[in-house]
Amino acid sequence: MKELASLLDRLLEFGMPHLVAVPILLPMFTAALMLLMGEQRRRTKSALSVVSGLLGLLAALALLRWVNAADTGGGPGSIGVYLPGNWRAPFGIVLVADRLSTMMVALTGVIALCASIYSTSRWDRAGVHFHPLLQLQLMGLNGAFLTGDLFNLFVFFEVMLAASYGLLLHGSGRLRVQAGLHYVAINLAASSLFLIGAALLYGVTGTLNMADLGPRIAQLAPGDRGLAHAGAAILATAFFAKAGAWPLNFWLVPAYSAAVSPVGAVFALLTKLGVYTVLRLWSLMFAPDAGASAQYGQFVLVGIGLATLFVGALGIVGTQRLSNLAGFSVLVSAGTLLAAIGLGQPAVWAGALYYLLSSTLAVSAFFLLIDMIERWRNAGLSIAPHEAAGNAPFLAEDLRNLDDVNLDDEAQALYGRAIPAGVAFLGLGFLGCTLLLAGLPPLSGFIGKFAMLSGLIGEARMITSAGWTFTALLIASGFLTLIALSRTGIRHFWTQPHATMPSLPALEVLPVAVLLAACVALTLMAEPVMQHADATAQGLRSPTAYREAVFGARQRPGPTDPAGGPAP
Repeated sequence: MKELASLLDRLLEFGMPHLVAVPILLPMFTAALMLLMGEQRRRTKSALSVVSGLLGLLAALALLRWVNAADTGGGPGSIGVYLPGNWRAPFGIVLVADRLSTMMVALTGVIALCASIYSTSRWDRAGVHFHPLLQLQLMGLNGAFLTGDLFNLFVFFEVMLAASYGLLLHGSGRLRVQAGLHYVAINLAASSLFLIGAALLYGVTGTLNMADLGPRIAQLAPGDRGLAHAGAAILATAFFAKAGAWPLNFWLVPAYSAAVSPVGAVFALLTKLGVYTVLRLWSLMFAPDAGASAQYGQFVLVGIGLATLFVGALGIVGTQRLSNLAGFSVLVSAGTLLAAIGLGQPAVWAGALYYLLSSTLAVSAFFLLIDMIERWRNAGLSIAPHEAAGNAPFLAEDLRNLDDVNLDDEAQALYGRAIPAGVAFLGLGFLGCTLLLAGLPPLSGFIGKFAMLSGLIGEARMITSAGWTFTALLIASGFLTLIALSRTGIRHFWTQPHATMPSLPALEVLPVAVLLAACVALTLMAEPVMQHADATAQGLRSPTAYREAVFGARQRPGPTDPAGGPAP
């Protein structure tokens, strides 16, 4: 086993830094290949999507192993830097794989693979180009997590958003179109704010490289500092809109509830992208060494996070609809993370990163589970009434109705085949999601919340009004989530007669089981995961290693320049 691990490490060392670009290039080329295929080759495209997702996950896990391999004592570890244009930073675009970015890419790979497998059961036939759009979504997400350049972050944001527009409308229906219009409008406005904020920062600092922004801001003249702060505030507004922060989150619950279930599961990652960008840029731009700008906006960040947590908790206890429960759970998670980031303590950040993993996996599993529960309880009806009839949107390319849409590979009906364990699986899955989202022991949701509170209480100087408010809201939100999900579970599993047993295809059961099993694995491996999260938090608090890795990346020698040439 040690020899195999050593061989793997040598292969990773040989493949670096080019491996950093694989999570971006793989879905991009997969989407391009799928677009060359006709819609009549749906099964081939489905298989290609699953294979690409599996390869992408393996590449993400390899990167995660590599960044942790060089250091086991909580230091900076390895940081992979890839220069796509072979221009040194800060003049060229860079891709950076550190502990935080590789963790997010690995999380994206797990959820995307499960969503891709789940969609092959029925939802990828609800419209055209589902799998190419999903791959482009992954390309945008992975690119945003790995980029080290602010304008390149905007580009990947737009790739991700463009794909999400099509995915949200996938399946048709009035409610999806209505929610989609709101979703497109708010994200176009956020994109405009993104450009304005980035332009202001570039005009003041002269750079868009993330690692270079902090030192430049620290050296600003007093007269220019206010303009830099204004640019950062405008930029943060765009990220808050994407993260679902109050009061910019009115669109989130309707949009996420309207999306088909595998899309909703992937959309759970989009709010985490907003949280990630806030954490990444705030820790780089306003680090403790940023001079007069150190910790700029901290109290605003805490306040917005607490308000989002409060609104999400009220929403989850006030809704009666299953899909809305999942949407408000996303808001609770986003508010918790934003408030924890604003508290500014590495110990709290470590618990928040662990909680991010657990809550995202749980919400994604919940979106998929809700689809199965609603289809069982509503005889196949969803938010669009025509979906159960098979008339639309399950159509061929020439808009003719597909006669065998309700048949599996063996020409057997997908619905109506009783699986005795179906109710037990749905019930246990719902119970697991309840424990995870409410933060009850013994699962990972409790460990994440306990780690945040433990880190907060351990810092005696942080026991302020904000710290106590965060503690109270965190506990109260878990209690309200428990009430809401328990009430819903009783209504769906206890009070109604079971006239028929649910029909659960294996392609739907497997992804939900994998996501819940990943949460169980987080629980069983809490110590090494928390060590990773703590090392990540320490690196974010002191970004010196990140900056040195970015500026220390060397150009590759050209065919006529064996020495690599001077830096541009």
